[in-house]
Amino acid sequence: MRTRNNPTMSKSSSWPKAKTVVKKWLNLKDSEFHSDCIDESFGQRQTMRRKSCSDRDDLSGGWLVESSPDDLRRPPLPRPRYGSSAAASSTRRPPKELRMFVGTWNVGGRAPRGGLDLSDWLTDDGTDSSSPHIYVLGFQEIVPLNAGNVLGAEDKAPVRKWLDLIRRALNGPASDAASHRSPSDMHLLQKASRVSFSDLLAAAEDDSRRPTTASSEPDDDDDDDAGSEPSTSSSAPESSSEEEPAARRHRGGRYRYRLAASKQMVGILLCVWVRADLLPCVAGVRASCVGRGVMGYMGNKGSVSVSLTLRGGASLCFVCTHLASGDRDGDGTRRNGDVAEILRRTRFARRDSPSQCRAAAPVTILEHDKVIWLGDLNYRLLEGEGRGARELVERHEWAALLERDQLRAEQKAGRVFAGWEEGRIVFPPTYKYVAGSHAYAMMSIADSSADGSRSRDRKKRTPAWCDRILWRGEGIEQQWYARGESRFSDHRPVSALFSARLGGDGGDKPAPAHSSRF
Repeated sequence: MRTRNNPTMSKSSSWPKAKTVVKKWLNLKDSEFHSDCIDESFGQRQTMRRKSCSDRDDLSGGWLVESSPDDLRRPPLPRPRYGSSAAASSTRRPPKELRMFVGTWNVGGRAPRGGLDLSDWLTDDGTDSSSPHIYVLGFQEIVPLNAGNVLGAEDKAPVRKWLDLIRRALNGPASDAASHRSPSDMHLLQKASRVSFSDLLAAAEDDSRRPTTASSEPDDDDDDDAGSEPSTSSSAPESSSEEEPAARRHRGGRYRYRLAASKQMVGILLCVWVRADLLPCVAGVRASCVGRGVMGYMGNKGSVSVSLTLRGGASLCFVCTHLASGDRDGDGTRRNGDVAEILRRTRFARRDSPSQCRAAAPVTILEHDKVIWLGDLNYRLLEGEGRGARELVERHEWAALLERDQLRAEQKAGRVFAGWEEGRIVFPPTYKYVAGSHAYAMMSIADSSADGSRSRDRKKRTPAWCDRILWRGEGIEQQWYARGESRFSDHRPVSALFSARLGGDGGDKPAPAHSSRF
């Protein structure tokens, strides 16, 4: 008698369903992203829905924000009122100088452990008044790039862990799920099936410390089926976000941050966090993905991009990429091709710009006023004359080693990133390290097996600056460009702080001396 429990056909070992493969190949739903900032400005020309049964493997709770031209014909979602009317919030203006923290990290397919602390990487030692308005964080290889993850359903568990760690680093250890709710959300909380009585008490206690004018957003752990779009308001008309009272800050004294958008494509994750006082100035958040991996379309390599528009019309675009790997002849050309295809194929859902913006929302990457490109670009070192790379690494002669950087050579030749800028690199190469150490994996312990063939599991890697941050647009200055020293993966995280001038005076200042333009 034939049994149904065939161990060779277990769920864990079976091939991905054809439907899933086709969806990932065609990048279906590539404009859908997650957010725990359900602000009224986010709701224009967008549909926000709670998870359905078909989203079972997606992030727990939260909102799925869909960018679709058909949204104009859909009835509006129920909208409970939070605080005063939205009319007052429409007078708010973004700051004249927008500070953006941008970070990228290839985490090598490892899920974050419980004790991992991102504070050293993400927090700034400056004064509270200089806190970044926006955090743009990109990750690569948040899951192992095996066939199951590339072709099968997306594994969302690592995303949830990374977002929790980021939220804790930005908002402090007390920033649990309940701390993002207000009394206006209590009717939602009471309907949620997974909310405990302690959560309700924590929500009420947190809200008692907040004024009624503070913005409130349902948290991404709320599973209620009714949509809501809280409005925000300011007690002082014509106030700038720079003048936000200290009441919008959490108990540690720093500003709170909200997840404006989070988008995953296989191992690539891009998340944008906005300071709470800037939320009323943000509109038109959209996402787009381009796969450049298997068959030129799968998501093991490629890009995740997020577009947003600030009140007044300034458009920002953030592009997180993981380009083709390898240090053989022709691999650099493949990376150049990835960049060209990402620029050509990235399309944000077309819609009219919100009423507070002057121009139509951009559709392509280069149509944006300001663009920041981050990620594991995978450009390696060119063969050079004279001393070898190993000697330069041992002597820590990074300037001499940087002269062999493939990306800069391709830029100078005009083959990639023409017109883009990058800050001065004064830090050591970010790849490749022996796991858990500060030693480069230049030479393996055993370069060959007993019969003289090359060992497959021990590879030599010449150190390189694979992890980079570039930008394009007028009025952007890079304050610093550095790397972190976490030994969590074989890459080191890289970050930069930008200051972007907004408004009519944003394009008349020359590029800073510490950047290079090709």
